[in-house]
Amino acid sequence: MDLHSYLDERIALVEQALDRYLPDAATLPGRLHEAMRYSIFAGGKRIRPVLALAACEAVGAPTERALPVACALEMIHTYSLIHDDLPAMDDDDLRRGRPTNHKVFGEATAILAGDALLTQAFVLLSDPDFCSGLSPATLPRIIHLVARCSGSMGMVGGQVVDMESEGQTVDFPVLEYIHTHKTGALILASVQAGGLVGAADDSAMQALSGYAGAAGLAFQIADDILDVVGESAALGKGVGGDQARGKITYPALLGLNEARARARELKERAIEYLAPLGAPAEPLREIARYIVDRGC
Repeated sequence: MDLHSYLDERIALVEQALDRYLPDAATLPGRLHEAMRYSIFAGGKRIRPVLALAACEAVGAPTERALPVACALEMIHTYSLIHDDLPAMDDDDLRRGRPTNHKVFGEATAILAGDALLTQAFVLLSDPDFCSGLSPATLPRIIHLVARCSGSMGMVGGQVVDMESEGQTVDFPVLEYIHTHKTGALILASVQAGGLVGAADDSAMQALSGYAGAAGLAFQIADDILDVVGESAALGKGVGGDQARGKITYPALLGLNEARARARELKERAIEYLAPLGAPAEPLREIARYIVDRGC
């Protein structure tokens, strides 16, 4: 399959849906909505929403059915980036090739824009139009999954341990905890939620969950590698920041070659998990190759 065409088509669907689901910048409070839209539409690979769509397709359901959950996940991811860039955390000036949200709108508005995007995600997930296409038992599972993977037991928890580990000597289990929670949890939620929207059976959900766990960890390892060997212009953000802040990463702990080998191993494992799903899961396989091969 032509992955680039697939990504272009799915990203276009996500962009159009995000524009519908977010308040217009002319709606009061306008500056807040402008800040939300600034970061949402700053570009990015849209990996999480595309994974949700691809997982839904992999179990035989229409792409459009998963658009609300896909967009909710992108809102949560973008909120995390806005907060991650703040002076109190990573203090970054550049994100996706543009000044970070707090550099444009100020710290207070950036914090509130992140808060509003997180809340808007659950407004969307609980919207009656989205709920009407799901079984009564499925909707609570999706909301619980997304909330758990976003909070202290998922992304936020991973971020805290990541910050606490800066400049410290930590072992491999701590490194793996950071990666599987800070990044991997939301990728897991994306794939699992897409499967749930598509009414996947237990066997399909097991395949999707195995894939997501391996692919999510591989994604973060590839990001770690790109922070060492990538170029700022191509990535749309600064490079070398992990080392400068004393962050624990796979290249720092294992070396660049071992980190690359680990990412490739996880990629193959992710692909193997999808065997029971056959041809409809081919986009998921290609995405796994894409997210690893960009850094390895």
